[in-house]
Amino acid sequence: MDRFTLYITHKNYSSWSLRIWLLMRVFGIDFIEKNVPMTDAGEIPDMRGISATSKVPCLIAHLPDGDLAIPESLAIAEFLAEIFTDLRLWPGDISARAKARALAAEMHAGFGALRNACPMNLRRPAAPLDVNDAVRADVRRIEGMWQACFDDPASGGGPFLMGDFSIVDAMYAPVYSRLQTYQLSNHPALDRFGAALTALPAWQEWTDGALQDKTIIMADEL
Repeated sequence: MDRFTLYITHKNYSSWSLRIWLLMRVFGIDFIEKNVPMTDAGEIPDMRGISATSKVPCLIAHLPDGDLAIPESLAIAEFLAEIFTDLRLWPGDISARAKARALAAEMHAGFGALRNACPMNLRRPAAPLDVNDAVRADVRRIEGMWQACFDDPASGGGPFLMGDFSIVDAMYAPVYSRLQTYQLSNHPALDRFGAALTALPAWQEWTDGALQDKTIIMADEL
């Protein structure tokens, strides 16, 4: 029996789906993919009765004593990190791990201005978008944190935020997409993170799927 089923929605738009899908693909964690449709109002009716939040992503772990449904991206990531301790989903160094967790938590809870004003849309041709001061403040914070990661010797000098790819990079992957799509930053840290991210076969697989998905969610078309 397959060990995991991952429920996601439209690859062009669903930033939260991308985070866990990318994490599992990069680390070679096998799963059955279930893609469920989203309405123009942002609702996912097919998730009722599957996820307690009726949202995606939702990971179903098929355990010997029954299925366990896990909603919320960080909860899923932590669950996987506990199971696959050999894969280093978080950095191995305790200080780097604490920093990565803090940055991932900030992404999960913050940057509302950027997320609300600039929905992920991988099919949209890159072009500037006029944004407000709150969005610009979010962008400055992201630029600063990414650069601080690259400048920190604890990151190990690797191509990703804490050296090797980890949960924190999956959390910020859709942020890169937003900054690039809406031409919100030309900071060197964006280029460095983006070069590493877009070189991943898993990222390329996801974006190919997004381009093939012809669903239109008008609220996310700017």
